[in-house]
Amino acid sequence: MHSEWQVGVDVGGTFTDLFATDADGRCVVTKTPTTHYDLSVGFMRGVKQLAREAGGNPRKFLSSVRSLRYSTTVGTNALIEHSGPKLGLITTAGFEDTIFIGRSRSWADGLGWSEGRDLARIRKPTPLINRDMVVGINERIDCAGRVVAPLDPDNVRDKLQWLVDRGAQGFVVALLWSFANPRHEREIRRIIESEYPEDYLGSSAVILSSDVSPKSGEYARTMTATVNAYIHGLMSDEIAKLGNELREQGFARPLTLVHNTGGSKKASRTRAILTHNAGPVAGLYGAATLGRATGDADIVFTDMGGTSFDIGLIEEGVIRSHDFIPVVDRWRTNIPAIEVKSIGAGGGSIAWINPLLGNALEIGPQSAGSMPGPACYDQGGEKPTVTDADVVLGIYNADNYLGGQMRLDVELARRAIERHVAHPLGIDVMEAAWRIRRLVNARMGHEVFNEVALKGHDPRQFVILACGGAGGAHACGFAEYAGARRILMPPQASVFGAFGASTMPIREIWEQSRALQLFDWAHHRYLEDLESFNAVVRELRARALQDLRLEDYADEQIQFQLELEMRYGSQYKLTRVEWRDLLLGSAEAPKALCDEFTRRYAQIYSPEATFASGGINIESFCLTATVKAAPPSMRRMEGAAGDPAAGAPATRPVYYGPGVGYRDTPVWAWESLRPGRQIEGPAIIESPNTTYFVEPGWRWSTDPHGIGILECTHHD
Repeated sequence: MHSEWQVGVDVGGTFTDLFATDADGRCVVTKTPTTHYDLSVGFMRGVKQLAREAGGNPRKFLSSVRSLRYSTTVGTNALIEHSGPKLGLITTAGFEDTIFIGRSRSWADGLGWSEGRDLARIRKPTPLINRDMVVGINERIDCAGRVVAPLDPDNVRDKLQWLVDRGAQGFVVALLWSFANPRHEREIRRIIESEYPEDYLGSSAVILSSDVSPKSGEYARTMTATVNAYIHGLMSDEIAKLGNELREQGFARPLTLVHNTGGSKKASRTRAILTHNAGPVAGLYGAATLGRATGDADIVFTDMGGTSFDIGLIEEGVIRSHDFIPVVDRWRTNIPAIEVKSIGAGGGSIAWINPLLGNALEIGPQSAGSMPGPACYDQGGEKPTVTDADVVLGIYNADNYLGGQMRLDVELARRAIERHVAHPLGIDVMEAAWRIRRLVNARMGHEVFNEVALKGHDPRQFVILACGGAGGAHACGFAEYAGARRILMPPQASVFGAFGASTMPIREIWEQSRALQLFDWAHHRYLEDLESFNAVVRELRARALQDLRLEDYADEQIQFQLELEMRYGSQYKLTRVEWRDLLLGSAEAPKALCDEFTRRYAQIYSPEATFASGGINIESFCLTATVKAAPPSMRRMEGAAGDPAAGAPATRPVYYGPGVGYRDTPVWAWESLRPGRQIEGPAIIESPNTTYFVEPGWRWSTDPHGIGILECTHHD
């Protein structure tokens, strides 16, 4: 085994997925149950399985790994479990209650639609910092960055001692308007480090809001720094432990972490908050890579895993959608995260009867997770899940789940569905399982439709990329609800987040809020002070170069992309616009930028929604720095020998619902489906890592890269 490997790892709520590829496009995959008590246990177990699949022992395999990109849920778990350290918050005097008051409907941030509307029972989340751990400092900087009231060092020391005496294990510094001038925040950090230097046991991490989130929005900026500080220590310990284990096993390179901004960086140069929800973002990036291979530019990326169903959008081959209000757990933040919508509709989502809605059947958002998992896993789970319904219906082979690595207990699944769904509804078990499947398909399909249509697109013009361990079994079902006519099913579908992670470049985003009026309607005048724009870009570019030089990248390896958050005057929501020239190089450039904003706004909201008379403003600058790298290669498969229709498979009875009943359904092995073969539904295709279900009215074919292509053959 002389090839150098690139490895991607995606730690999910149910399974930890691993994907490895070499320079020739050869790839190996594996899945292992996520060990929530210690994520490194499941991770190292998966690495050893991956090494065996690649044909070598773990030490030899890891010594040949060129890069290992890792997406982790350590930070997310710390927030859910409230297991972070005791923090102290230092803010401007008079603003000590900012994070407790919140803003608008911040009490509903992070909740699902049904939970957010339950006003009688909704509660604010437990604060990450207690009120007695918040102190106000006498200082003031105004909105233009001018010092109005200087910082009093003695006042800082007094308040610092107050926090230390109450057990502060870390400090968050978030002063008013610090994104416009970080001088006071940096002085407070200097004072803390001088009072408690690193060689003291009392030294603690100091997180500045102006470093983590140099953007306007006092509450979101403070919470961004707070969340980052809360998970910083735990992630640092976990990543250090994992890095040590990898080095002991022969891995000699730095561990790279996947970011929710669409890139990756060394763990030693990653902010903890950027790892939140990184797995789905990695999958979305992998979808763009796969789209280039198939020639599809408009893609709906879907990932149906064990816990959730993720949706992301690729328009004209580009990932353009960023979260307008990124929420981490229950906290509104300012991170430049790519938008991937998630709902509780995975294979492990629990089916239950809601008495408040007249005994209506509901799916999720509660999940059985990996332990105990669905009832059919025979690990103590007693609640019925989507996976239980699929195995009862006959879609999954109980004796060949995950290539035979797990055996499913059909009888346990039947009992769980009978007790919790069939009996309360007064129906038989098979109809109950069929209803569970139909309901989860409808939920996913409607979410896909909304995600595309509400961004101004026709869902019928988009191809669905069906990924995740359960995606192949449900894609035809939810595609019909979404109105899609074409589905892509890649061979690495069940570990697609890990595949995407393995293809992600070194990339990071540098942001800065700076309000500029680009177009003044009253005087019909465009921005004349071009340097007010260009100075911000030059500063961000200098910071990006300095950071990447520290990772040993040369300037000529780095390419930049500038996006601007813009809006019409008095408008609330921002629209991202790419400006390819980076700088405003001429007096005509501001008008060209306004035209680009108008074009993008009209594309999203329709030309009738444009409102030039409100004026056009720039609110924030977002500079992305990417290290140039060769695009990942995808290996081509050999065509089918002889008759593409030859090779009659075995059959299995599958239940298709009341009025139809059971039908003997052909079962194909994934390995037998070479390019050139077509299969008319209904059919089941089994691979070592997942199951694909071709419903009636759909046709399966395999492209030269081994990607399954499903096309709808019936018309409404």
